Amino acid sequence: MEQVTPTRTELIRKKAQIKLAEQGRDLLREKMDALIREFFRVMENVSLSREELENVSAIANRYLLMALAIDEPVTLRSASMATRKGTSVDIKGKNVMGVPVPIIEKKNFLRSTFDRGYSVISVSSRIDEVAEKFENTLDLILELAETETALNRLGGEIQMTRRRVNALEQILIPDLKKQAKYIGIVIDEREREDLFRLKKVKKIIERKKMASAPLGG
Repeated sequence: MEQVTPTRTELIRKKAQIKLAEQGRDLLREKMDALIREFFRVMENVSLSREELENVSAIANRYLLMALAIDEPVTLRSASMATRKGTSVDIKGKNVMGVPVPIIEKKNFLRSTFDRGYSVISVSSRIDEVAEKFENTLDLILELAETETALNRLGGEIQMTRRRVNALEQILIPDLKKQAKYIGIVIDEREREDLFRLKKVKKIIERKKMASAPLGG
C-alpha cells in the first residue's frame, strides 16, 4: 500500500479520489456498453456484406469461366490488359463514440463498355458481362473494407476501455479504499488515546484538588 499521511485532511482527499475514480469507472462502463452495441451493429453489416460479396464473386467467376470456355484466351487477355487503369478513392473519417473510423467515399466502379479501354468490336458481350460482374465485386470489396476496419477499431477500443475499467475497479479503487480505511483506523486510535489521556489528566487534577482542600472545610 502507498505510504500515506494519516490525517483528516488526507482522509478527505482520499474519499474525494474514491468518488472521482468511481465516477470515471461508471462513465467508462457506459462508454463500453455503447461501443459494444455499435460493434454488434457493424458486425451484422459486415456479415451481410461478406455474404453478398461471396455471392457476387461466385457469379463473376462463373461468367469468367463461361467466357474462357467460349472466347479465345488471347482476346480475354488483351481485354484485361487494356483495362489496367489506376483508380483512386477518397478516404475521410468520422468519430464513433470517440473512435476514429474511415469513411470511403462511395465510388461506383461500374463502367460503360466504351470506358473500359478495349475495342468494342473486338470483344464479345460475354467479356463485357465479366467486366461488369468484377466491377460490382470491387464495389463490394471497398464497402467491406470500410466496415471491417470500423469493426476492428471498435473492437480495439472496447478492449482498451475494458482494461481501464478493470484497472479502476480492481486496482485503483480498492487501493484508495484501503488507504482511507487505514487512515480512519489510525485517526480513531489517536482519538481513543487522546480521550484516555484526557481522562487520566482529569483524574490527576481532581485528586490534586481533593488533596489541597482544607480539612473539615
